[in-house]
Amino acid sequence: MAYATLCKLDALSQGESAAFIAEGCAVLLIWPRDGELKAFQGTCPHQVISLADALFDGKTIVCQAHRWAFDAQTGQGKAPHFMSLTQYPLRIMEGSVQVDVAGERRIP
Repeated sequence: MAYATLCKLDALSQGESAAFIAEGCAVLLIWPRDGELKAFQGTCPHQVISLADALFDGKTIVCQAHRWAFDAQTGQGKAPHFMSLTQYPLRIMEGSVQVDVAGERRIP
């Protein structure tokens, strides 16, 4: 696995999200309330629209374009239920958040 550094861990708190580009892939870093830090694909699977401006209430990620919603703990679709966000391996090294996006679709 090849991990890319996104940010320092203290740059994000529970209930917050942030968008990044790692190795040419859009990544959405999410810290659900009462949960662990997660890294998901940074584009909505509906029409590959960026989730950088997605609404996040600490539990649900909502794409602003067409209101598709995803569970922030699992990435599983809430509306519609049949879609989900790809979750990336994540680790904390020396205070930095790192993600592995090897083999994922690159942004054109």
